[in-house]
Order: sequence, then structure tokens, then C-alpha cells
Amino acid sequence: MIEELLPEPVVTVEAYGDDDEAATAPLYPEEEAVVARAVDKRRREFAVVRFCARRAMDKLGVPPQPILPGERGAPGWPAGLVGSMTHCDDYAAAALVRAGELASLGIDAEPHQTLPEGVLPAVALPAETDQLRRLAAEHPGVHWDRLLFSAKESVYKAWFPLTGQWLDFTEAEIEVFADPGERHSGGLRARLLVPGPWVGDRRVDVFEGRWTVQRGLVASAVSVPHT
Repeated sequence: MIEELLPEPVVTVEAYGDDDEAATAPLYPEEEAVVARAVDKRRREFAVVRFCARRAMDKLGVPPQPILPGERGAPGWPAGLVGSMTHCDDYAAAALVRAGELASLGIDAEPHQTLPEGVLPAVALPAETDQLRRLAAEHPGVHWDRLLFSAKESVYKAWFPLTGQWLDFTEAEIEVFADPGERHSGGLRARLLVPGPWVGDRRVDVFEGRWTVQRGLVASAVSVPHT
């Protein structure tokens, strides 16, 4: 699912709820210390998504190693790699690429359900609310509010490694659109409403990506090229 949303150099690995190998994957001692007091659900998600990440590392020829959360929980990747992870109920995924191929990327998966009451007003700009209303009328089979939330999560995950700074939900305006003839896949464009990060000698003010709805999930991904 996530693989469809990212350019070819990116390696992705996913795990669903029935993946016993992922669910029982061992953690490194340093990782065990992070979740030592966590509830079972949190520990399982932590382990499964790292199983995915280490499988992706292996595909890139990188030896398996601990993946520890850093500032604001961002995963600490081995030198020379950029990547992103996501997990929700019964699903986890990791996406990795060599740093020479992409400047940054972000992925997010959410249950394909309406957002809890009160969340949308906190994350959506007026123009986005109008857009969601129009999209819901045109394609009622998609929970566009949840897609917007997922897209903003992906944008943040791509933003943070480039800046080391917080990006509020209201500091990026998202446009989502469906593929021609499709109802459950499409593209997204995020216009940054604060100064964008420098990538090489250019400032990036717009992030672009893709989204899909499959298997009861909505997923989004953003990739930031070097040029």
C-alpha cells in the first residue's frame, strides 16, 4: 500500500495484524528501555514498526541496529539513510531511502473512519474545510477529514528532519485531489505557510505526495527531492 505512494528508490515494508513474526520481533536492549513501562499495545506497535524498519534496512544492505526515538519522537536513522515510520491498529509500515536519493520523506496511515468530534476544527484551515465539503459531495466513499489529518502528519514527518522545528497543523495548507476515474487514490500538495526548509541551495515552499484508501486504512506519503 505505502509502496504505491512513493518514488522507486524508496524501500517499504509493511506488517498487518496477522503477522506473528513482526508481533514477536525482539527489540534491542536500548529499545526495550524506551518501552519498559509502556502498556502492551504501545510496546507491540513499537516493536512491529521497528521490525518493518529493520527489514527495510536489510533491503538496502544496512546492518540491523537500534532505532531510537529522538527529539519529538522522530526515529534516529543510521547515517546515510532517511525514512519514516507509521503505525495504527493492526498495521505498521516503514519507508527508507538512501540520503542521496531524497532529501526527506514522510508516511502516515490511519483507520479509514471519520475523525473524532472536535479534531477537524483544530487541524483544518477554512479553505481546507471548504475543500473537504466539496470532495465529500463528489466522492462520498472517502473520509476526507481523516485523509486531511493523515496528509498533515506526513507533511510534518517530512518537514521535521529538514528543520528540527515544530510545524503546526495550521502552518501547512493541504490540497488533495482524486486521480482521474478513481475514487480511492490521488495526489496531495502542501503549501507551507511559514518559511520552508532549505534543500541544497533552494527553499522548498511546497511538499507533494500521494494518498490511497485500502483495506480499511487511509495512507499518505510525502517525498522531498533534492532538486
